[in-house]
Amino acid sequence: MRSGVCTLTWQLAYLIAVGLFVAGLAVGAWLRSAPHTAAVRRRRRRQAPPDPLATLAIQIRLGELARELRTVVDDPDVYARAHHWRAAQDAYDAMLREACRAAGLPVVDQPLRTDEHVAEEERLREELELSSRGWSW
Repeated sequence: MRSGVCTLTWQLAYLIAVGLFVAGLAVGAWLRSAPHTAAVRRRRRRQAPPDPLATLAIQIRLGELARELRTVVDDPDVYARAHHWRAAQDAYDAMLREACRAAGLPVVDQPLRTDEHVAEEERLREELELSSRGWSW
């Protein structure tokens, strides 16, 4: 009797080991399959949501630049007023583009030269898109 039970135990252990081996092969084949690798690539491409502190820092800087623009426009005694206004406007436009990138909006990312400036319509579009997404500055 004892030898029959022992034989069944070894046979059961053998079947379990073979089943685990076959399952391991199947999982390995699935991990190397095209659908699985494509799904992994899609998951890796998904971007994490923007950092709320980075978003807040961008909003604060936009507010500071907007205040600087108002100061330059309102104060007639500013030395080199046009130069200060252009510098503040270019910094504001660059920060707007950064905010649009953080919000996931499409941005015209051409590098600006000293004689090129962002069009008023583009600036307004970016401001409206950001404010429609809850941004304030």
